Amino acid sequence: MQAWLDSLLALLALPQFGLSTLFIVAFISATLLPVGSEPALFGLLKLNPELFWPAVLVATAGNTLGGIVDWWIGYAAHQVADKYSHSKHHMRVLTWLERLGPKACLLAWLPIVGDPLCAVAGWLRLSFWPCVVYMAIGKFARYVTMTVALLYIWPN
Repeated sequence: MQAWLDSLLALLALPQFGLSTLFIVAFISATLLPVGSEPALFGLLKLNPELFWPAVLVATAGNTLGGIVDWWIGYAAHQVADKYSHSKHHMRVLTWLERLGPKACLLAWLPIVGDPLCAVAGWLRLSFWPCVVYMAIGKFARYVTMTVALLYIWPN
């Protein structure tokens, strides 16, 4: 077991497999698991500053695909969730999301609420492709902003 784990960690190690590792971390962090992809992006860029745009695009793609998985989970969970009653606060949030529509997915980059928001968008059966576009825009803006800020704070 230890040999298998060591070989897996070697395969995912930065910088040798940096972009693929970044993609996987960004994908996993967009699911409901509490993993942050910004440290992986920052670490890769500290080691390979010339990969700024490819790394941001790979992180955005991985995170957006994870958001798509969340959307489909929410879509599939719709039948199950209908069986349970909803609180007044819950219904107010759902009404707000329905009114905003796919544009609500611009907030998919937010910590804690962003990933469940993608699942709720699927649960509400908001239009798939507009949700994906808004997710990608929000996540791309987050990665560019966070990375530029971190590189500015720790330039060396």
